[in-house]
Amino acid sequence: MVTTIVIIAVIAVLVLWVISVQNKLVKLDELSNNALKQINVQQVSRFDALKALAKLTKDYAAYESEQIEKMFAARNMSSSARPTVAEINGNEAALAGIASRLIAVAEQYPELKASDNYAKTMSSVKEYEENVRLSRMTFNDTVTKFNQQVRMFPGSLVAGPLGFAPKEYLAEDKSKTEYPEL
Repeated sequence: MVTTIVIIAVIAVLVLWVISVQNKLVKLDELSNNALKQINVQQVSRFDALKALAKLTKDYAAYESEQIEKMFAARNMSSSARPTVAEINGNEAALAGIASRLIAVAEQYPELKASDNYAKTMSSVKEYEENVRLSRMTFNDTVTKFNQQVRMFPGSLVAGPLGFAPKEYLAEDKSKTEYPEL
């Protein structure tokens, strides 16, 4: 009788532990998914700010503006319900290319750079850039915590059978364009 109670107690403790680990993994998984979604939302906002900046260049540089419009048309920046790390990295590369092109055009036209609209739009682009940077840091921090749970003993005993696998980190963009000071 005592042996049966001890066995039941051990099984109950193990079940509660598995449930606890599974809940922690789900929580970290959802936090990382949310962080990735936040990056996507900020990228879409930055994309919109860059579009506004491109409209400002139309009056100054018709050819460059046409090329930039083609870049926007080629890149459909949507706020996906479940963005992937590859999509976020691809968006980041595209945004950096568009931004550097716009900045190069603005450098050629001092009167454009001097306009209040340019300064305000550039300020909002920089703000979204900072938001993306902070969101990327949050995502990678969350992924670190999740991956630790998935890979470390004893959590790894539960993670594998329940289908949890380590997540991919966001790549660091080494070619990040520095925005000019206003």
